[in-house]
Amino acid sequence: MKKLSLLLALTAASPAFAATGPFFSLKNTNFVVLLGFLVFIGILLWKKVPSMIGGMLDKRAEGIKSELDEARALREEAQSILASYERKQREVQDQADAIVAQAKKDAEAAAVKAKEDLKSSIARRLAAAEEQIGAAEAAAIREVRNTAISVAVAAATDVIAKNMTAADANALIDTSIAEVGDKLH
Repeated sequence: MKKLSLLLALTAASPAFAATGPFFSLKNTNFVVLLGFLVFIGILLWKKVPSMIGGMLDKRAEGIKSELDEARALREEAQSILASYERKQREVQDQADAIVAQAKKDAEAAAVKAKEDLKSSIARRLAAAEEQIGAAEAAAIREVRNTAISVAVAAATDVIAKNMTAADANALIDTSIAEVGDKLH
């Protein structure tokens, strides 16, 4: 019931019911407003405002369409560039993998060569050490022989000196002089 009374109060106080008299009179505000609105609409139609608005809307729609087409073209170009860069990245990664693999092979080959060089160097050093040991042995043997000869000569000299007489010594000297003379001539 409250709703009905509120509806009656609102419709009773509306401005449409405020005008009195005939509707087609200039004293009726509703008629004057209707005439102003129709004149306004007529001016808009006479100046071709709806076609101008339609043209502007069409132009805006064409602009939006061209922007969308350009955006699609840019997106496709970006996708092709992205695909190109991804392909290049894969190629570079493959090249890097190949370089790493080659470097590993080279390092392994260098390690094998270094081992072989080390073995040959050790063999050369062992041979040189053996030669030095052999030379040292030969020198030691020569020194021992020379010492033995010196000792033997000294001992023989002592023995000969003790056992030899002056006549034997003179005869030995004469024999030695004759041998040297024969060898020199």
